Amino acid sequence: MRGCARRITIFVVVGMLAASPAFSQKAPATSFSALTAKVDAIFERFASPTSPGCAVSVIRDGRVAYARGYGMANLDHDVAITPSTVFHVASVSKEFTAAAIVLLAQDGKLSLDDDVRKYVPELPDFGTPITIRHLVHHTSGLRDQWDLLGLAGWRYSRDLITDEDVLQVMSKQKALNFPPGQEYLYCNTGYTLLATIVKRASGQSFREFATSRLFNPLGMTSTRFRDDFAEIVRNQAHGYVPAGKTFRLSVTNFDTAGATSLLTTVEDMAAWDRNFYDGRVGGARFLDQILTRGRLANGQELDYAFGLVHGTYRGLPTLGHGGSDAGYRADYLRFPSERLSIVCACNLSTAAPGELSRKVADVLLAERLGPAETPGVDDRPAVTLSAAELARFAGLYWRRGTDTYRKLSVKDGALRVGFDETAAALKAVAANRFAGRTSDLVFEPGDGGRMGLVEMARSAGAKPVPFEQVEQSAPTAAEMAQFAGAYRSEEIEPTYRVVVEDGKLVLRRLKFPPQTLTPLVRDAFATSTGVIRFTRDSKGRVSGCLLNTGRVRHFAFARLADGR
Repeated sequence: MRGCARRITIFVVVGMLAASPAFSQKAPATSFSALTAKVDAIFERFASPTSPGCAVSVIRDGRVAYARGYGMANLDHDVAITPSTVFHVASVSKEFTAAAIVLLAQDGKLSLDDDVRKYVPELPDFGTPITIRHLVHHTSGLRDQWDLLGLAGWRYSRDLITDEDVLQVMSKQKALNFPPGQEYLYCNTGYTLLATIVKRASGQSFREFATSRLFNPLGMTSTRFRDDFAEIVRNQAHGYVPAGKTFRLSVTNFDTAGATSLLTTVEDMAAWDRNFYDGRVGGARFLDQILTRGRLANGQELDYAFGLVHGTYRGLPTLGHGGSDAGYRADYLRFPSERLSIVCACNLSTAAPGELSRKVADVLLAERLGPAETPGVDDRPAVTLSAAELARFAGLYWRRGTDTYRKLSVKDGALRVGFDETAAALKAVAANRFAGRTSDLVFEPGDGGRMGLVEMARSAGAKPVPFEQVEQSAPTAAEMAQFAGAYRSEEIEPTYRVVVEDGKLVLRRLKFPPQTLTPLVRDAFATSTGVIRFTRDSKGRVSGCLLNTGRVRHFAFARLADGR
């Protein structure tokens, strides 16, 4: 059966790829076997009976042109990955959640400009409306659910997380990261709330609605939103993380869907891709809507549409979305002008399907793509600087108005960036310019004899990010003792305890390992969770702290009275 199926697949591939503009008469003749061999070579490192791996499909005009699996779906039972293996595709889910919202808007069951609290009254009134459209485009200002649940004591992919858990923690929030519509900040919470809105506006569970209105009409027979982590799913891949020379299981533990939890195959995704051409579900109006980019209140247009990201790759326009959860990684990449799409799903945390998909595009669209893009790649020769010259740049740098810091230090003859022993070495490419993995750090004399720093990502359109040198705090034992105590937030339940151990401040909380607080500026400390900035009352006594994690800003804790 396997040999027969493979021969059928190859027959389809030959005809469909030959019709692609990538293989026009102007292009040099390239055999089918040579092309597929190049694609297979991209995934060669996964093609092992002892390793997790990936499945890939090449979709031409909405139909599978080439599909193959590499590596193992289940290492316990030696089950190989095939194109029909079911993967958890994480945030690739979002385009289907947004599509469900658009269908309900077309049905007249809701408006994209409705206040979210019309459907989710559990959400606090923050004094300004948050609309469904804000949720779709990640402009709501809501704090991200995964960060909040982690702060509240849930261990990601170890403790069961449900829709009710998300709603409960959101119902206690006192503030937003920013006013709705003012910024773009990727927020999983918004898409969990969108799924809740689908449920309440339609009268069906989110899974039932998506299946009846999207997956069944499109013929996506192996696709569903998983809303029960204990459900048995045939032919699914288990997620893994590296563990030395072997691997450990790393799977999701969610009873929540919308932001994540889509199960699908690289073959089924072709039916979704085909809908962009035939509009079987939703028609032309639906397609126009889901491709519409978001806008900020100031009119700035975003790349993010309805669960789909507009972009370019080597001069060609793209659409798609990636996903990352536990040991799962996924990418859906469309080239609309070429009517070609690539889907890659992997069950290994160190896989990079977004890069793999683009390498496949390099092969299949070789004659259509522009010059190769190598963001972050640096081939400039290194410049030798003395220890004294390097020492000029060491210190702590701060991005004004934020809790973003860069720590520069000198070790083993190199300038390094980072807060601990894992600080990354930088390459000097000029007397005052250093290359990191994807960006350059440029130093210039600043005010008051201090150094200024500008961080420049090595990618098209990148904007310079300025930092200023600040004096790093070195609190004494007596000063550290001022911070010791128990802290509690009204927005979550657990108590956080700060203690002095072996001359260092340490944060302790239930179910998580202790975290060392690294001094930044006065009253501010770096932790593996984020930056903690202690607050003081009118008498100068430590009264609480604010935590910034990136997707959660200004999260307030009050210091408990002594003895509590």
